[in-house]
Amino acid sequence: MQASLSSPFRGMVLMAGCMLVLPVMDAIAKYMANVEGMSPGQITFYRFFFQLASVLPVLLALNGLSAFSAKRPWVNLLRGAIHGAASLMFFMAVKYMPLADVFAIYFVEPFILTAMSAIFLKEKVGWRRWLAIAVGFGGAMIVIQPSYEVFGLTALLPVACAFLYALYMFLNRAIGEADSPMTMQTMAGIGGTLFMAGALMAGTAAGDADFAISLPDSTLGLGLLILLGAISGYIHLLVVRAFRMATLSVLAPFQYFEIIAAVALGYLLFDDFPTPSKWLGIVIIVGSGLFILWREQKRASPAPLVAEAG
Repeated sequence: MQASLSSPFRGMVLMAGCMLVLPVMDAIAKYMANVEGMSPGQITFYRFFFQLASVLPVLLALNGLSAFSAKRPWVNLLRGAIHGAASLMFFMAVKYMPLADVFAIYFVEPFILTAMSAIFLKEKVGWRRWLAIAVGFGGAMIVIQPSYEVFGLTALLPVACAFLYALYMFLNRAIGEADSPMTMQTMAGIGGTLFMAGALMAGTAAGDADFAISLPDSTLGLGLLILLGAISGYIHLLVVRAFRMATLSVLAPFQYFEIIAAVALGYLLFDDFPTPSKWLGIVIIVGSGLFILWREQKRASPAPLVAEAG
């Protein structure tokens, strides 16, 4: 009995730690864009390239060449491309906006995923969850409105990111368990890297500064980019590990620890701190998300709502 109780607790600790570390990745992206002068497109490419480079030896050691033997390779590559586009939107947003604002707006993702599942997979969503979705979007509008006045359409980038990541999660839900998590992780990394290589070339040809191709200007910059990829790859694997220790209903609320870490990093590194109105929006978004999670679990829905920003 003692061992069975300790495993969920270890899962909770692991999940909390992962959610507190993930925003470091986005703080690195903001630093590289604003201090090192690297374009968000280039940062996103390095994020997937170094993610793949850092975790591939482990994946090959654990699974051998079977890590590449996906039963649905094109779907998995598409998942990676969508994840790449979502990360690009997020990194473009954090270049211009405070970290906490971006994270708060991004957490409309569970609402979008729930709505997509109801519309396309015909999953039953009652009026309470539809109401929570509407209230959650209202909270996002409270955060977006002052940001929109300052940053214009850039303030909508986290919403675009949330939509793309919800689509990524929707594909996970739709294709089920045809491939192992390790294979899906490997193929998604390849898909994200290839997508960003194409996006960089297209953006550069169009003369968009947010897609300028460059190498790191310093050893520190190179080290930070490698760390960015390693955090992305290994934290994802640790989240999978946490879900083997404890149930979704126990772990999913810890996703909101990302906002705590984002507020702390934004204040310590970039002197950004949410205004009272933005805190109100954050509370509404978190409360609505937790309510949807509770209703999902009450109806025994198996699909996770955990978001991975950036």
